[in-house]
Amino acid sequence: MPAPHRIDTHHHILPTGYMEAEGDRIIGVSPRFAEQLRAWSPTRAVEEMDRGGIASSVASISAPGVWFGDAAKARRLARICNDYAARMAGDHKGRFGVFAALPLPDVDGSLAEIEHACGALGADGFGLLTNFGGMWPGDPRVAPVFDELNRRKAVVYFHPTAPDCCVNLLPGVPAPLVEFAFDTTRAIVSLLFSGTLARCPDIRFIFSHGGGTLPMLAGRIAAVAANLPQATQYPGGIMPEFKKLYYDVVSVFDPVGFTAVQQLAGVSHMLFGSDYPYWDTEANVSALGRQTLSTADRQAIERDNALALFPRLAR
Repeated sequence: MPAPHRIDTHHHILPTGYMEAEGDRIIGVSPRFAEQLRAWSPTRAVEEMDRGGIASSVASISAPGVWFGDAAKARRLARICNDYAARMAGDHKGRFGVFAALPLPDVDGSLAEIEHACGALGADGFGLLTNFGGMWPGDPRVAPVFDELNRRKAVVYFHPTAPDCCVNLLPGVPAPLVEFAFDTTRAIVSLLFSGTLARCPDIRFIFSHGGGTLPMLAGRIAAVAANLPQATQYPGGIMPEFKKLYYDVVSVFDPVGFTAVQQLAGVSHMLFGSDYPYWDTEANVSALGRQTLSTADRQAIERDNALALFPRLAR
């Protein structure tokens, strides 16, 4: 068993109250993982971390998140998930960090949950979905939430989900296969074109799965955006904005995709993740192991870059 040294920034939890309230809906997003999702527990998570040489994981809620059209319900689910994650982190000292969930697009509820997460819980950052009820993160209606996260110099992690319009766009093709990658790109472009990236320079943004399709589309987006009025918000250019973001390399299994992320972000902005319990940790450990990297670069991706964002996890 490898010595625990990796820091996993893409690790999901399934709190009891969350599963009791929305278990069928949660499993419905990825039904082929039903067995491992129903069997999830903190104990199993720690055992899997030990098998994968993971010292610490930053826990988050995956799709479908906590927003199902009812603000009161979303607030309640976010609080259930965040309190559970904080208790789990306390019960397993040093093994877990917390990305707190927010009930977006409910602005008032999200602002209250930011205060609770930062104050009472000591959360390490915030875990959001790439869209919430068909609204993307650059929407001006949720700008107060990102302004508050910027004021707090927060780490904000985005996990993809499929917008309602595209869940069954290709019959027989599961939404996570294609739509998750494209919605990650939509979220980044939403933040870019809305000016959120310019207005909130102190947020450290992390995007899942190598930034979705962004590494392949970044040049095209930058070239087109340079001729649009929004470009004036970024006097240094568009590509440098993409390089400021962080990207985990979960399911970036092939050298073509990995090299694209590396060229876009640079090694210093790449992070290890497992996507447990949707993947066995070994799948992403092995995928990273197959990439051609120096010892120092591998150490940076597996641990050091995450420690720069979450120094509390050093041990």
